[in-house]
Amino acid sequence: MGANNGKQYGSEGKGSSSISSDVSSSTDHTPTKAQKNVATSEDSDLSMRTLSTPSPALICPPNLPGFQNGRGSSTSSSSVTGETVAMVHSPPPTRLTHPLIRLASRPQKEQASVERLPDHCLVHVFSFLPTNQLCRCARVCRRWYNLAWDPRLWRTIRLTGETIHVDRALKVLTRRLCQDTPNVCLMLETVTVSGCRRLTDRGLYTIAQCCPELRRLEVSGCYNISNEAVFDVVSLCPNLEHLDVSGCSKVTCISLTREASIKLSPLHGKQISIRYLDMTDCFVLEDEGLHTIAAHCTQLTHLYLRRCVRLTDEGLRYLMIYCPSIKELSVSDCRFVSDFGLREIAKLECRLRYLSIAHCGRITDVGIRYIAKYCSKLRYLNARGCEGITDHGVEYLAKNCSKLKSLDIGKCPLVSDTGLECLALNCFSLKRLREKR
Repeated sequence: MGANNGKQYGSEGKGSSSISSDVSSSTDHTPTKAQKNVATSEDSDLSMRTLSTPSPALICPPNLPGFQNGRGSSTSSSSVTGETVAMVHSPPPTRLTHPLIRLASRPQKEQASVERLPDHCLVHVFSFLPTNQLCRCARVCRRWYNLAWDPRLWRTIRLTGETIHVDRALKVLTRRLCQDTPNVCLMLETVTVSGCRRLTDRGLYTIAQCCPELRRLEVSGCYNISNEAVFDVVSLCPNLEHLDVSGCSKVTCISLTREASIKLSPLHGKQISIRYLDMTDCFVLEDEGLHTIAAHCTQLTHLYLRRCVRLTDEGLRYLMIYCPSIKELSVSDCRFVSDFGLREIAKLECRLRYLSIAHCGRITDVGIRYIAKYCSKLRYLNARGCEGITDHGVEYLAKNCSKLKSLDIGKCPLVSDTGLECLALNCFSLKRLREKR
């Protein structure tokens, strides 16, 4: 439908141009005929944009019904493989000619009620739409085009899908958002492109260059990005506080680029503002990489290292030296973490509220005693699968961490009814207990 929209505007609005740049998604495998008047060259893409104000990358699955000359017929500008396309076009013409919006050309008494809504109400409705739907709204009419690009609607970009051409989509979107402030997108604060396997370093570099006010970045499952791209983002986005690179198996470290480190003044130091970091399933992360992360991200409060199987107690020692403000920590399935690692974690003392050590087979009652003794304000503990924990460890935990709200000691065969009874007598705030054996 997106392709036909562009064709319709091109035929009715004589001064407008329609440029197609493919942003992929294999949501339909039905062969379709390519549209002839849609340019595919990126060079023509750039030249045409200088003649008119481009609209966003419109991410439209080709299997949606299309319309030609007022008659419903399924068409698409994608190739035989069935890709989603992104239409980049000028503002829609004042004359409303699209078959889907013929209601607007009817007499006033027959107009749809949505046309009578004031601008601020439409903007509020648009605020609930995802990025691709917001782009579609920009193609309805000139009024919707202007409202769809209200800066308040573009504080967040969310793109999902395994085959979406994310690099191209980010390039087109940021270019349009930078129209009023050349080369800088000041309103964008959150970018979520989780599960987009076609995201590469080029796409992250686009974000780093254009979005200096970025505060939240989620690229979980984008396994093609590397350390260099992450370095660019954290170096050029000084306000970044939330970073999710879970499942990015090529990421082994987080640090400033060398150029950024040189430019920083001695008073500023070489610090990164990240407070929330999720590196779950970053399998190649090692102690040395964690050392570098801790040294640069000293303001960390939430850190998740699930299934980082190469980490040892030494990495946790580095972490406690540089990051004393951690409130939530997960080292689940880190099989080399032992009681010595828990002794290091216990140095967080009353600041620690959440701890997950599930399936860390080397942990015993000794490590639990360290946590119970020094982390008295612990609220959540997941020790599932830690077979070395016995009733003695649970009893010590119950007497010292009486404010526990959630405890998982499932698959701990040495914990019996005696330990559970001790929990019942001491942990009155406990709301969730998992002890399935």
